[in-house]
Amino acid sequence: MFHYIKVFREIWSNDGLNFHAGLNAKTPQIQTLKRRLGIPKHCGLLNHVHPHPPFHSGTRCLTEQLESYSGEIYRTLRSDFWVEIAEFQQQQLDELISLKSLNLSSNIFSGSLPTKIGRNRALEQLQLSKNQFRGTISEDIVGYMNLTFIDLSSNYLSGSLPLQIGNLSKLKFLLLSANKFSGDIPESVSRISSLVRLAAHENRFIGNLPIGITNYVKNLDLSYNNISGSIPLGLLSKPQLETVDLSHNELEGPIPGDVSSSSILVRLRLGSNMLNGTIPATFGKLQKLMYLELDDNKLTGVIPNELGACKILLLLNLARNNLEGRLPSQLGNLQGLQALRLESNNLSGELPLEIMQLRELMILNLGWNSLNGSIPHSISVLNRLVNLNLQGNYFVGAIPDTIREMSSLMELQLGGNQLTNPIPKMPEKLQITLNLSSNRFEGLIPKSFVGLTSLEVLDLSNNQFSGEIPAYLVQLVSLTELSLTNNQLSGVIPPFRTWVLLDTKGNPNLIPYTTTPIDTSPPLRKKRKPIIAAIGVVVVALFISAAFVIFIFVMTKRYYKGNVHDSEGEVPPTTMVIQGKLLSLNVIHRSNIDFSEAMEAVSEPSNIDMKTRLCTYYKVVMPRGSSYYVKKLKWNDKIVQPGSRDKFGKEMEVLGRLNNSNIMTPLAYVLTTESTYLFFEYAPKGTLFDNLHGSLGNVLDWSSRYSIAIGAAQGLTFLHGCASGPVLLLDLSSKNIFLKSLKEPQIGDIELCKVIDPSKSTGSLSMVPGSVGYIPPEYAYTMRVSPAGNVYSFGVILLELLTGKTAISEGAELVKTVLGYHSKLNQKRELQILDNSISKTSPYVRSQMGAVLEVAISCVSPSPESRPKMKTVLRMLLNAR
Repeated sequence: MFHYIKVFREIWSNDGLNFHAGLNAKTPQIQTLKRRLGIPKHCGLLNHVHPHPPFHSGTRCLTEQLESYSGEIYRTLRSDFWVEIAEFQQQQLDELISLKSLNLSSNIFSGSLPTKIGRNRALEQLQLSKNQFRGTISEDIVGYMNLTFIDLSSNYLSGSLPLQIGNLSKLKFLLLSANKFSGDIPESVSRISSLVRLAAHENRFIGNLPIGITNYVKNLDLSYNNISGSIPLGLLSKPQLETVDLSHNELEGPIPGDVSSSSILVRLRLGSNMLNGTIPATFGKLQKLMYLELDDNKLTGVIPNELGACKILLLLNLARNNLEGRLPSQLGNLQGLQALRLESNNLSGELPLEIMQLRELMILNLGWNSLNGSIPHSISVLNRLVNLNLQGNYFVGAIPDTIREMSSLMELQLGGNQLTNPIPKMPEKLQITLNLSSNRFEGLIPKSFVGLTSLEVLDLSNNQFSGEIPAYLVQLVSLTELSLTNNQLSGVIPPFRTWVLLDTKGNPNLIPYTTTPIDTSPPLRKKRKPIIAAIGVVVVALFISAAFVIFIFVMTKRYYKGNVHDSEGEVPPTTMVIQGKLLSLNVIHRSNIDFSEAMEAVSEPSNIDMKTRLCTYYKVVMPRGSSYYVKKLKWNDKIVQPGSRDKFGKEMEVLGRLNNSNIMTPLAYVLTTESTYLFFEYAPKGTLFDNLHGSLGNVLDWSSRYSIAIGAAQGLTFLHGCASGPVLLLDLSSKNIFLKSLKEPQIGDIELCKVIDPSKSTGSLSMVPGSVGYIPPEYAYTMRVSPAGNVYSFGVILLELLTGKTAISEGAELVKTVLGYHSKLNQKRELQILDNSISKTSPYVRSQMGAVLEVAISCVSPSPESRPKMKTVLRMLLNAR
């Protein structure tokens, strides 16, 4: 027997069969269910077939009708009702005498794998992935000699693979990824001549690679294991081989260079091992190669010129090795290249002008080498570049003024060089980071950064800037971090917004900003005069601005007077309002929301509650005393096109009707000629990020963290399963999970993926979606938001809850740190990454955190196909109680 833990659903299969993965009629719950379905008492659920959905009478036992359906029983169980299940007797499976295909994927079956699946052993396809099976693979399973397809991925299976697995002479696909298998990979696997794909990544396999492992397969993935020894000679030479992924193991020795010019190898990933020696020049023969990743090894020598012959290469990653010499000019031949990562080597010489021929390049990372000379002016021709990293080299001279023309650039890392004045105007789309630290800039901080309204991090530390901190830096509305340490700045520090992490250490002449009255006693009066004069000017300016704003809103108020909630049509130009509409049917919200009050409130910067790269949240207190969020979407990203207001309204109405306590649904909206404003319930406890990482000073205990994880999972599961189509999150992070209480999370920004049109964007939204640290690996190439990508981001949030660390912690992505522990260490030591202040509370809490850690790790699998669906994630979290 094996057990099916709690929940069980039903689904109609493509051919109209309804396969109830079988149960005996021994429990009251099952008896009730069978009465509802009209199933005879003598038939188990497994034996029941409905020729055509929906439910109707005229049931038949499966064993009597199997031949008429060619034994093609597949699909699993989903429905609108949940059934408590006691046990599943595998004897019922054995009664399916002609069963050829069994698919129980994406449920929460547990216990051991079934060993008797059709007494005639006709089974050809066995799909049990994404469940909670434990234990080992029995030798009985490999006795089904007709098997062509085995998928056991994403379970909790362990132990060694049976040696007899090599006897499955018809097997084409063997998928074992994301389990806990250990021991050596049997040599017999390499003798299965029919095998096309072997995927066993994210396990704990050890030992050497079997000689001949690629004799027949086209696709081999053994990444994220503990495989050691050298790569066998001939492994890369097989003519049918298409993809090889051996990354994140403990392989050592040289990379074999025996490849053929007739090779059809498309992807080769050998990163994060201990390989040494040189990069084989024969790799230039791989004319079909699109992805070459050799990062995080101990490779030496130069980058072979021959790599320039791989004409269709899209990704070249040789980062974090010991490579030396100059950058080959032949790399300029790779004119389809999208990502070039050579950081953390010992490369020297100037940046070859031939690199400027890589017009498709989106990522160029040459940081932490010994490159010198000046940054070429022609670098601006790389107008698709999103990330440019040249930090930690010896570049001299000025930053070329053509850099402003790099219209797609979102991150610019130039720190740790010897660059000098002047600093040119920067590209306005810069969003992630502008790093000019540790150079030789001097004098006043220039106005080069004035237009960077999307920039989040600005680092000017360790230079020789002098004078006052420019007031315009306060107006960089998206800024979250500003580092000015170790300069020669002076004067009063301007009043930056509360969410800006400001570091000014090493500037002894800076005076902290204070709101207390200035001491005007005679000894200090002369020194304070300039400050008092400056403050006076600011006050006058603010008074004039406030008067102007009041005038404008006096003009607009008459069009909102009487709390008119639904206004369409033409509006006088002075109001600049196009449309306003209530979405919520809730009487309380409809009576509370006052558009005129809201529009006045958003004109006051003091009402800003927080900012993200996509929007600004204002806290608005309505006339009746209730607080709401009014969210301003960035108009410079053309979120709402002039001709698409009707579409926008319809999208908002659909979202406004969503009913789930764990999502923030829009209650109303206002469109103006300048901005889009959405109204939401106020979250008194702020965001998960603020509470978890300290800015609000709340210490979240495990009970709160677990409740937040469950609530967020419920919200995301609901969004992915919406009847009108999945609602995907453009940017899912701990910064857009809001807390009504410390145990009541709500997922925000659900509307962004519906209303943003990246193809028309002129702002920061046309590139990779998501926040740094939460972006799944595949987004760098697909540029498409997906359910699997949302699962990855949710997994990062789980890791934050478990470890108490931020998504980027100590200069590294939290995911990489955790996966490093998971793949290299045993379970006991894995638990060391948990937040000790929480895990030490009790053995029960530590055990539950360990169970949630397993869920998180499955969510952040590098392979999108290996990640569970959100409904499965939710079930797994519930079972961790």
